[in-house]
Amino acid sequence: MINELTKTERISDGERILQLSHSNQALFNTQDLATLWRIKNRNTLRVVIARYIERGLLHRIWRGLYSIQPLKNIHPWKLGQKIANTYCYISCETILFNAGIINQKPQEITLVSNFSKKFTALDHHFRVRQMKDELLYDNTGIIKKEGVYVANTQRAKKDLTYFNPKKYYDANF
Repeated sequence: MINELTKTERISDGERILQLSHSNQALFNTQDLATLWRIKNRNTLRVVIARYIERGLLHRIWRGLYSIQPLKNIHPWKLGQKIANTYCYISCETILFNAGIINQKPQEITLVSNFSKKFTALDHHFRVRQMKDELLYDNTGIIKKEGVYVANTQRAKKDLTYFNPKKYYDANF
């Protein structure tokens, strides 16, 4: 008789994709997939992911980042936060432009976090700006909207002033 604790559970491809669709997430990193599918062996995980990409069941977004949705359906703000892979929120020029406070459309989507980096994914340019932890983790003016942390206009202005004290604003608020 097979010991139930050592028995390896086999999960079908359909069940794995169903698990992803029921998770209410659009993007999954490699660790998310390993956890959801209970795959401990990295080589096995790599083979399963490659097979699903080949079949069109998964879409590779970025190294170690995948989606079951078509790439055109992925909101760029969610994408930036998932690639950053740490606490961050959308702020500064991105929020202020969307609110009509600055007129010049930013070339990059700005995220605020505890590190600094620039990257491009799916034709979207991102800039992560580093802020001191005591300011970053003060959640005043930060809301979670559709799974994305976003600064309100007052917080975005405060953040931009932190990074650029001489910034000119097209509208008063």
